[in-house]
Amino acid sequence: MNKIKKAFKYIIKRSGRQVLILLNDFLVKFSVNKHQVIFESFNGRDINDNPMAIYKQTRLDFGEENAKLLYFSVKPSMYNKLKEQYPEINLIKRFGFSWTIKMARAEFWVFNSRLPTWWKKNPKTIYIQTWHGTPLKHLGMDIEKVAMPGSTTEQYHANFTAEAARWDYLIAPNQYSKNIFESAFAFKNKSLDIGYPRNDSLSVDNNEKNIKSLKKAYLDNEDANVVLYAPTWRDDNFYTRGVYKFEMAFSFESFFQHVSEDTILIMRPHYLVKNSINIEGFEDRVKIMADENITELYLMSDMMITDYSSVMFDFANLNRPMMFYCYDLEHYRDELRGFYINFEMEAPGPIVEKEADFYKQLDVYTQNGGYPGYEKQFKDFQNKFIEWDNGKASQKVSDIILGK
Repeated sequence: MNKIKKAFKYIIKRSGRQVLILLNDFLVKFSVNKHQVIFESFNGRDINDNPMAIYKQTRLDFGEENAKLLYFSVKPSMYNKLKEQYPEINLIKRFGFSWTIKMARAEFWVFNSRLPTWWKKNPKTIYIQTWHGTPLKHLGMDIEKVAMPGSTTEQYHANFTAEAARWDYLIAPNQYSKNIFESAFAFKNKSLDIGYPRNDSLSVDNNEKNIKSLKKAYLDNEDANVVLYAPTWRDDNFYTRGVYKFEMAFSFESFFQHVSEDTILIMRPHYLVKNSINIEGFEDRVKIMADENITELYLMSDMMITDYSSVMFDFANLNRPMMFYCYDLEHYRDELRGFYINFEMEAPGPIVEKEADFYKQLDVYTQNGGYPGYEKQFKDFQNKFIEWDNGKASQKVSDIILGK
């Protein structure tokens, strides 16, 4: 019976897609609607990241009377939740009838992830791709062997380059990323060398009053010492397609023995594994925040622990300590994804692979409030990776949308 249900759902899905394709083919022949903009973050799962930062600035520049021309595309399953959270934003359900019409005739798309290659773009629509991070790990065409289920390496490469060919603009946060994007995405159109819009607020809102306000709002404790743990996901660590594993690499009990009594641990897991974490017994001191605005999590965090995630590049704007817990470094670097930089030499903080060393470095942070001896590496890291972040990126994209 389950097989019959799955087959029926598949047929319905395929039939619906064919209808959308036919409607799309017809609608893209019409002219675009001036200043109509569709924003989308992570395939419609949330309203955040670079598109949200650009949306806010564009809405401000447009004026409230023209806000009706700005839309956020969201997954139907997320529509009610996001509508309640953002009542002032015009939401449209991804792949719905209204979405199909508006997408086909929008003057601008502002997305941070890829669209299905079967969806056509109006020749007059300007596609601004913001992407969603400075790359440490290999991307696109640079991944020699794709380990994700449901995709061959050849299919993955072909889909990536076909999508990138549609991008009229691609935002680059630094020269390093620009060079990689052009090769990994086979990108040949216009690069916007402006830094990341989502990091604008790291310049504007990095003050004691705002930080205390965020800690009070999220944790009900404006004086807490906050440690952010933001690991990346592992492409090859899954049960089945779309269902990924998450394994804690340290003990909560041991962690809190090596930090101050006022420390709260915020965990920012990848959305694919956010439901796989058990914090039983530590609910008062461990907070899982997979969907909250990550920029606000950065701002209220006194220190960050990560591994190979691109969060390290954004967090560097705040001049706060970082530790890199890379318990599978050799496998990740040499077998799974590979790195663009000499990570061990350039990381702006200590790299540890063993759990015992992890706790030792927690002691160093607790005793010193940082990591002595990494000052030069940290400064070199900032010079290389956040050279274009100056708080003005959102304004520059808004100016393009308004034709300035």
